[in-house]
Amino acid sequence: MESKDYLKDLNEIKDLMNKSSRFISLSGLSGILAGTYALIGATIAYWLVTEYSYGTLTLDGYIFRLCVLILLLVAFLSAITGIYLTTKKAKKNGVKIWDATSKRLIINFLIPLIVGGLYILIILDQQKYGQSGALMLIFYGLALVNASKYSIGDIRYLGYIQIILGLICAMLPGYGFWLWVIGFGIMHIIYGTWMHFKYDTK
Repeated sequence: MESKDYLKDLNEIKDLMNKSSRFISLSGLSGILAGTYALIGATIAYWLVTEYSYGTLTLDGYIFRLCVLILLLVAFLSAITGIYLTTKKAKKNGVKIWDATSKRLIINFLIPLIVGGLYILIILDQQKYGQSGALMLIFYGLALVNASKYSIGDIRYLGYIQIILGLICAMLPGYGFWLWVIGFGIMHIIYGTWMHFKYDTK
């Protein structure tokens, strides 16, 4: 009996330490919506390119600027949705949304993301367009893996998948658009659904 109580106490201490060192209020629904935004954005961009650019894009073209605007809008909507749903979940669970752990999470997520974004801008300026899709996936995956140390550890698996898709994209640049759709669209929906039923419905 004492042995069982001792193990129970150890597990409770472990859970408390885990909660204090990790931000666990990420919403699975935000992943589903982010994936949905990405699929809608990709559909619009694909239609614009095939309908008005004869299947090609030029960096100084109007359609390219529209596609970049769509990409930025998808990222903005995903971020706003994630912040709103995560804040809502944190308040529901009585968890402080802005503390040392959430700050570490954001910093560790943004470092690879910002570095990757700057590197992509550099290679685009050098007219090396072919690997931009692969680099988006790879650096986003690295950001997820890096942030998983301070959040739900399961997000690292989504990060691994993004990195693998990015490497495949680097080898098969002709399929970059579809791999981007799989990574940012479909995988976000699958991951978000899994996380929603694993954590949010408890």
